[in-house]
Amino acid sequence: MTRRILDHTVDELRRDRTSIKWRLHPGDVLPLWVAEMDASPCEAVVTAVTEALRRGDTGYAAPGPYAAALAAFAHAEWGWTIDGHTVVQVADVLTGIARLLELFTEPGGPVIVSSPAYNAFFTVIDSVGRQTVDAPLTAEGRLDLDHLGDAFRRATAGGGSAAYLLCNPHNPTGTVHTADELARLAALAREHGVQVISDEIHAPLVYATSTFTPYLTVPGSEGGVTVTAASKAWNLAGLKAGLVVPGTEAVAATKALHPFVTMGASHLGVIAQSAAWGHGGDWLRQLRDELDDNRHLLARLVAEQLPGVRLRLPESTYLAWLDCRDAGLGDDPAATLLSRGRVALSEGAHFGPRGAGCARLNFATSPEILREAVHRMASCLG
Repeated sequence: MTRRILDHTVDELRRDRTSIKWRLHPGDVLPLWVAEMDASPCEAVVTAVTEALRRGDTGYAAPGPYAAALAAFAHAEWGWTIDGHTVVQVADVLTGIARLLELFTEPGGPVIVSSPAYNAFFTVIDSVGRQTVDAPLTAEGRLDLDHLGDAFRRATAGGGSAAYLLCNPHNPTGTVHTADELARLAALAREHGVQVISDEIHAPLVYATSTFTPYLTVPGSEGGVTVTAASKAWNLAGLKAGLVVPGTEAVAATKALHPFVTMGASHLGVIAQSAAWGHGGDWLRQLRDELDDNRHLLARLVAEQLPGVRLRLPESTYLAWLDCRDAGLGDDPAATLLSRGRVALSEGAHFGPRGAGCARLNFATSPEILREAVHRMASCLG
């Protein structure tokens, strides 16, 4: 396969990229931490944004086109029918989650997560004055429905409200939840009156060996809410725009979101992400092929060069969860690898109580950079 998207050298990236990924650390550090790809842009997005700038179309985002673009993509990709008239625009996925937690839970109330879970979940929960309750994944990285049932029961035992933040597919493990797992989750949430908020920002990045199931398509999920964007799959984090998609029983509730929130999406972000959903299919398929090669390359490199490090091949995303507890790198392997090997990974402890001794690696880069990073990591062992 001819690589077109993830084929940059370190020198090119350091010269051309001014984002936090390439500017936070000194120049001798390989940054494989934050969820940003070393990718060439999707030309459909470049064209849409460039033309908008040239015609002076830089005002406030109108509702409608972005939701319609998602609806068309979702129907073609997953057979999911979305009523675009019920979809709400927000600044980004995390802003949407924060405002939904305020809407559906009480100050100081419980929000359940399944660790290791997306590190920003914990920050968002704290920022809105709620309390995190952990219902960890199984040892195999799957939803533990028994523990979730117990957590839901305890969280609502006093009659108060509670929410569950679902990562679908899961960050940082790359697990793709099955339709059966999601249906069982929905049944538990309905039984205990727990509000499910599903972050599906990585949904377009599921490999052909797995099948993505939108949460709102499983039986019993009608009271749930999905929050998503094209930003992760098309590398558009700097062009902010997110969408809140309510289940049929949550439409009235999400209409209570304040206009200050629903007017928060960037107009250029909406233009960019609408172009991605609508016209970025070929780019996305090429990207998935290159990421697929990278995940298998990383698995081979880890097996060959990093004794004591365990990696379960991710089924989705461009993020790999490295269990380094038997590698002699301490409770914070990311700190050790940064100081000794000059490779920046995400600290495992930031992903919840089960993250100590682990680290998250972003493999959305060139094979050359990936090989160099693992070589440097290997030099830190022994």
